Amino acid sequence: MESQMAVLELAEKDEEYQRLHNEHREHEQQLQELAAKPHLSEEDDLEEKRLKKEKLALKDRMEAIARRYRETPSA
Repeated sequence: MESQMAVLELAEKDEEYQRLHNEHREHEQQLQELAAKPHLSEEDDLEEKRLKKEKLALKDRMEAIARRYRETPSA
């Protein structure tokens, strides 16, 4: 619960974090849509791999921003 509140606070304070968070959610939605298919075409399989890599990169960038906020002393 605390981490969810921290994410919401950070999304309100940092536009880049908000953009990354939205992209991350969009990628998750697309991955869920692909997972719902009974069989993936070769194109779908490549798309799934691309989305997973991009989603992980987005998560890494979001964590870097969160770490920067955690390490910055509060005034």
